[in-house]
Amino acid sequence: MKKALILAAGLGTRLRAVVNDRPKALVEVAGVTMLERVVNHLKQYGVDDITINVHHLAQQVVDFVASRNNFGVTIHFSDERDLLLETGGAIVAARQWLDGDEPFIVHNADILTDLDFEDMAREHLDSGAVATILVKHRPTQRYFLFDRQRRLQGWVNKSTGETRPAGLVYTGTEYDEMAFGGIYILSPEIFPALEEYAKKSPVFSITPFYVDHCRTLPIHAYCPPRDYLWLDVGKPDTLTLANEIYAAK
Repeated sequence: MKKALILAAGLGTRLRAVVNDRPKALVEVAGVTMLERVVNHLKQYGVDDITINVHHLAQQVVDFVASRNNFGVTIHFSDERDLLLETGGAIVAARQWLDGDEPFIVHNADILTDLDFEDMAREHLDSGAVATILVKHRPTQRYFLFDRQRRLQGWVNKSTGETRPAGLVYTGTEYDEMAFGGIYILSPEIFPALEEYAKKSPVFSITPFYVDHCRTLPIHAYCPPRDYLWLDVGKPDTLTLANEIYAAK
């Protein structure tokens, strides 16, 4: 894989005290911005064409990337300053840079990991999925539901009992409950369904899209075979933890 989309447009509300004067992607972890850490990790696996969506304090991201000479790769900016499109809408808006004949990675800017993208890409291709989602067993309120073949079958909110898609019957034992890891691989064949979904509203999250299409599109789980570092650095406590871990490195 050569292409990736880094989702860096979020408002960073969970880090409000830290992001008053900067976008979340430019928050530093042990002296290096989250954005640069994500880019450097992608580069290790041959990604050299990266799209970054921007919204909150967007010009700071543009200027920062320029100051780093585009990190030595091709950089595109998907400008959402006029309208924050959320994760699904962001992918549709960036299609011109992501489309082609091979899968691409979508990576939240506030997820730091040492995930093996080569293994994830191999599993994506071998399974024939149009979307392969990084998931893990961890406590949360909202879970994707997968069958024994690791194909997505639905979604549940444990605090409210809500399930999707419509008509899903779930007693709590039929499927494997997995938490979303903020990273996924998509094949370009998914774009027609995404663009059709966007006709209802250009602003939409990728999660309901996955759930509403799981009966017609092969959407699979990826559970890494080995232990790996994974941190959601969008929260103050995990930002503190991330600083400790990366400083120790």
